[in-house]
Amino acid sequence: MIQAINTNSKISHQTSQVDTGTPEPRNSLPTISVRQPLPHDIVDNPIRVCGIATGFEGIIHIRVRDNNDTELFRNFLTVGGNGILANFSVGLPLKRVPATPQGTLEIFSISAANGSETNQVIVPIVFGNALLLRYFGFYQYTVIPGDTLFSIAQQVYGDGRFSRRILEANRHQINRPDQIYPGLVLRVPVSKF
Repeated sequence: MIQAINTNSKISHQTSQVDTGTPEPRNSLPTISVRQPLPHDIVDNPIRVCGIATGFEGIIHIRVRDNNDTELFRNFLTVGGNGILANFSVGLPLKRVPATPQGTLEIFSISAANGSETNQVIVPIVFGNALLLRYFGFYQYTVIPGDTLFSIAQQVYGDGRFSRRILEANRHQINRPDQIYPGLVLRVPVSKF
């Protein structure tokens, strides 16, 4: 059988494949895809989680832990099954105020073969109510020459000793207070008024 080749085709010298002008099929989506929260987002209580997923018998499991490995939430969701990806959106009420500002959201399937966790997605998160008891949101603050975390906390909270809140909200960027520099955009958490 002779196949016709598009006369507008180009040969890719890097891959030695014929380019027919038609786009290549996209990579398939993962079994579980979390759209919210994004890695290192500051989350509320309840934590809003959404994405798309398929699972064995249409079930996925959700777990939230702080960095001390304390489980703050665990449950399951009904999603698509048999390879059908379905949207999910849920609020996860935490059992208590987390002991650490950082933690993880874990979404996974359970293997029918051996009961192990499979297709695991782990999203690092920051617990807003561990930073401030009445967490509401955050300002974006651009560091200027001469700023310190202490001076920013003094300006926002009226007390520089609350600078640790700012450090913990930005651990994905800085590990120590002396790592800030002009132009760095920091998240400065604030409470409900």
